[in-house]
Amino acid sequence: MDKAKLRAQLIRHEGVVNHAYTCPAGFLTIGAGRLIDERRGGGLSDDEVMYLLDNDIDKFTHALQSQLDFFHDLNATQQQALVNMAFQLGVNGLLSFKNTLGLMRSGRYAQAHAEALKSRWAKQTPNRAAEVAKMLEG
Repeated sequence: MDKAKLRAQLIRHEGVVNHAYTCPAGFLTIGAGRLIDERRGGGLSDDEVMYLLDNDIDKFTHALQSQLDFFHDLNATQQQALVNMAFQLGVNGLLSFKNTLGLMRSGRYAQAHAEALKSRWAKQTPNRAAEVAKMLEG
């Protein structure tokens, strides 16, 4: 079987959509006709979930490296905390933490931790915020 030829045919028949959509039969689908609707036994394998997660980690890490001039000066735990926050809030959401990031830039990590805990983020997801904000201290 010519896999490349079959791939091209399936893409022509199914199309490619880079987000979840409802197929004509009414089921959640993504990509090139990939059924993800659990009502029909669809979904992702554990390996696929980890592949997507690794891609997201890389995407957010690269975005923060380009958006925060001090990102490389942070230790691995602090970088991990900021990537975690960007993953949850989006890069723009994280960048809205002006006071926290300013404190991080100036090396005042304990104050950055305390400032992050004053946010709406900390009120909405208190357990996650407590764990991640503590990581800002290094």
